[in-house]
Parts: sequence; C-alpha cells; structure tokens
Amino acid sequence: MTVKGVLFDFSGTLLRVEPVADWLRAVLDEAEVRVPEDEFGRCARLLEEAGALPGGPSPRALPPGLEAVWRERDRTPELHRAAYTAVARTVPLPREELYDALYDRHMRPEAWRPYADTRDVLAALRERGVPVAVVSNIGWDLRPVFRAHELAPYVREYVLSYEHGVQKPEPGLFRAGCEALGLAPEDVLMVGDDREADGGAADIGCAVHFVDHLPVELRPGGLVPLLDRIG
Repeated sequence: MTVKGVLFDFSGTLLRVEPVADWLRAVLDEAEVRVPEDEFGRCARLLEEAGALPGGPSPRALPPGLEAVWRERDRTPELHRAAYTAVARTVPLPREELYDALYDRHMRPEAWRPYADTRDVLAALRERGVPVAVVSNIGWDLRPVFRAHELAPYVREYVLSYEHGVQKPEPGLFRAGCEALGLAPEDVLMVGDDREADGGAADIGCAVHFVDHLPVELRPGGLVPLLDRIG
C-alpha cells in the first residue's frame, strides 16, 4: 500500500505517563501531605496494582460492580473520572480529596513525556507531506499536552473518544480519523501499542503498525521502523 496518512495512538505510543510513584509523590507534595516512606511505597504499589493511573498499568482485578463503567470509561469525561477515581479509592489515602487530585494530575502536561523518537518521526512525516491525526481512547482534552511538548505543529487532527462517544476498537473512531485527514482507510496506517484496541483499524481497511508499551527509557527508537513502511 501507499501510505498517505497516519493515525497515532497517544498513551504508550507517542507519549508515556509518569511512573505511579512519581505521580503519587507529586500530588502528596502539592497537598503538603507527609507519609512515612514505607507507607508511601505501599500506597504506590497498591495504586499501580489497582490500575488507578490513566495511561499506566491495567488493573490486576476490578472491584465488584465496576466492570460496566470501566468498559465504557472512554466514552465521556464523567465515566473516565468515575472509573479511575473508583479504582483509586480501593487504596486508603490520608485525605479524601487526594483521589480527585490524583486524577487531575494525570491531565497535566508535566505528567507526560514524549518517547525519544516521537518528535523526529512526526517531523519526518510532515517533511514527506504525510498528514497525522491522533486517535485516542481518552476522557479529556490532550491537545494542551501536545502544545506544551511542542508537538502540536506536527498533528493535523485529534480524534478523541470522549468527543465522539465512540471508543476503539469500534470502527467509528478510526473512520472519523480517516475522514478528518480526508483519506480512504486503505491509504492510512494506524500506529498503536494495544493489539486489541488499535488493531480494530484493520477492520475498516487500514494497515496497522504496533509498538511496545514501555517506559520512555526502554523504547528509544520504537517508532522509527514505521518510516520504512511509508517510504
């Protein structure tokens, strides 16, 4: 195929959220809450196991009754916040307001880091005249994150699940991405880290390229091979 446009996933593909311990530490410091180091370590471990950090590890097990909201969490901002604060609340923290503070923290640009090759790959696509859209299952506006990290000039469109009420792997979100670029699916490459969610693009005729969902420092050149598919 001749690739005329690229759809990128956000978390785990172009940028990576901060580690759970850093996330928790930032919120506790801002709230001026001090906890013993052993208690801090325990809370960070339990929050990670609970899957409380959006963009972080998936829950090891969902609390009873949360399966439905978790499954639909990327359709609206309200469901997204409800799902993640609910799993966070399975971990006792010193103050009730910390749960919403944790959720709010993950939406800040400083909570995210681009992968080492993100800027270079996006710049190379722009130089080749290949338009890019970010297609993400998410409950909030990630555009400020791209602006803060100076990546916005490389992205033509953002197709976010909560703005469409549709989430990957449903075909509607991928179709919206192709339409936003003005291209047919067979001319578009979807790049993501989730074999199930991002792989759904193949159902409408897109080619798919997978990268590994790894910490930033462990994936220095994960996006570069896709350039070989574009020529």
